[in-house]
Amino acid sequence: MNKFLSPITDWVSTKRGMWITIITWLLLAAVLTFGPSLNDYKVANFQSLPDDAEAIIADKKMNEYFPNDQGTPGILVFQNPESEVDLAGIQEILDGIKAAEVEGIDEIVDISQLPPPALAGFYSEDRTTFIVPMTLAAGLGSADFAAINDEASAIGNDIAASFENLEFYITGPAGIAGDTVKLFEEADFVLLIATVLIILALLVAIYRSPLLAIIPLVATGIVYQVVNQTLAFMGKAGLELTSQTTSIMSILLFAAVIDYSLFVFSRFREELNHYESKHDAMKHAMHATGEPVFFAGGTVLAAMLILFFADFRDYANFAPIFGTAIFIIMIASLTLVPALFTLFGRKAFWPKVPKYGEAKAVKHGLWGPIAKFVVNKPWLSGGIVALLMVITSLNVLNLEFEFDTVKSFPENLPSRQGYEIVEEKFDKGELAPTSLLVIGNEPLTEQQTTALSEQLMAYDEVASARLSGQTEDGEALKYSIALSLNPYSVEALDFVEQLRLDSDELMEAASIDGEIHFSGITPKLVDERNVNNSDIYKIVILETLLILVLLFVMTRSWKMPIYMMATILFSYVSALGLGIFLVDVLFGYEAISTRVPVYAFIFLVALGIDYNIILVSRFIEERKGKKVKDALEVAIRNTGGVISSAGIILAATFAALTTMPIADLFVFGFMVAIGILIDTFLVRGMLLPALILFFEKDK
Repeated sequence: MNKFLSPITDWVSTKRGMWITIITWLLLAAVLTFGPSLNDYKVANFQSLPDDAEAIIADKKMNEYFPNDQGTPGILVFQNPESEVDLAGIQEILDGIKAAEVEGIDEIVDISQLPPPALAGFYSEDRTTFIVPMTLAAGLGSADFAAINDEASAIGNDIAASFENLEFYITGPAGIAGDTVKLFEEADFVLLIATVLIILALLVAIYRSPLLAIIPLVATGIVYQVVNQTLAFMGKAGLELTSQTTSIMSILLFAAVIDYSLFVFSRFREELNHYESKHDAMKHAMHATGEPVFFAGGTVLAAMLILFFADFRDYANFAPIFGTAIFIIMIASLTLVPALFTLFGRKAFWPKVPKYGEAKAVKHGLWGPIAKFVVNKPWLSGGIVALLMVITSLNVLNLEFEFDTVKSFPENLPSRQGYEIVEEKFDKGELAPTSLLVIGNEPLTEQQTTALSEQLMAYDEVASARLSGQTEDGEALKYSIALSLNPYSVEALDFVEQLRLDSDELMEAASIDGEIHFSGITPKLVDERNVNNSDIYKIVILETLLILVLLFVMTRSWKMPIYMMATILFSYVSALGLGIFLVDVLFGYEAISTRVPVYAFIFLVALGIDYNIILVSRFIEERKGKKVKDALEVAIRNTGGVISSAGIILAATFAALTTMPIADLFVFGFMVAIGILIDTFLVRGMLLPALILFFEKDK
């Protein structure tokens, strides 16, 4: 591989190559600025499920038979916490919203036309709360929902202020989707600033050199611009981009560029002691680090491309976005990063400038004694680490999943406030009713319709089953089913899944010959759970096999890749178990999103293997002239500082995701940070070396 890489890195290290490389990257970033904007191509109504999912098929069937009923439901919530809610105030708010003709609102139930007995169904039992269903037009995205909700909320709250203790909220699927978009828009800027400040502070604290902190960030800024604009062009060409994906991508980008920059400049500092010319020093530094950095980036790229095989479209959508980012990062790590450090030369390390001929300039501090301890007592060091990781891994058995994402929103968010009021005062199923479509092979009779309603109401989990639509030919019926359970709860998912299994019996009991479909939030969550469970096994197996192949190519050994990969998988399970415990104890998350274990696996395996590659590549280099024990001690000692520094910075970078007010990203960032620290200090520093000493023998 070095035969391919060395000519590139040798040229980049020359004075002419250095300048051409830097100018080319700057020009590329500048020219791309005039292209499309990434934000212009972020989609809000991204379909997570594959087209063959039962809930998606149900949606299409529903649209076929009831094309005008496929808008997104919302709930207008009115409450007086102290007494009976004022109906006159409610009517005035509804009239105000209707008079404004808010674009995108398809329908609001006209309560002025309803008789008193019908109105009673909109009141809570204590009459302090009143809800009015709203439907937004079909085909809108979450960004549209946000604008609609903002306009309607402004009108409603302005009118509510003139009535004593009257509160107004918009919730339901439309309200929740709109608030989710706003959360990401507000949090993305905070995330970017937090990431930059964390990296800058840690680089200065660890290396105590201002330029060593600034140079990697300059490289990251250039790469960030190139990647963002490249993705914008891909978005213009039709690639679906989501806020969540681009937020995680930005963290990956910062983490990877900083990581690879540390690997390059740590070896560059070493070589400056041996070569007077900064160009020669970088040339030899890249001979040693070019291949490991290339393979490290290659494993991350391979891990991302594996996601193309996922059925869950959120994961599959990661593949082209993250793959593009990593590909550009790899090129930058082999060209832009060494060129920038060569430009500054020894000045980059001021005030601790490495001097030619002073081989002792590089101190190994803490890792010198650790390396000696590990190679002399591998059973003790490796055994203690393995025991601790076994204990934390066992907590994976306590893993529980959460589907009620609203509960993870900030408490002052309007959609959450309205959601919790409805949950407390009404049947929980009113938050997001399930739609049932029945298609008969012949016109359905009133007797059959009534019989099916009775069958549905026989379930304790069903609070109401109302006929809400019928085609002119009478062959298709639509029911609105409100559960007695929270529609986002695990219990609701289990019930709807069982209801699907009971479909044939329901139809037979009602003497209906035809087909039945369930659509809505809960059926979609059922499908998401099932698809996610299938995908995690597929991703783990394919990613493990592919990375093993890459490691075989790099190490030219059949044993080394096996225990390199085994330690990473062990580290992932340990981090997941410890993370589950800590997010519960520290932050009160008793359950996590189904996405978190998959996201964590992708990043912990892909990025964690990088550190193993850096250690093993140095071990292989030293092994050419030393015994196994001596070579391993040198490898641990010489890579320990840079890997631990990189690990701390990488963990802190992912920890920046805890600034996001979305539970999925908060928990994901926290768990990945824990996993990286486990891998950096315990796996790479002790467990893997112990395995190498056990399996590798002197020839």
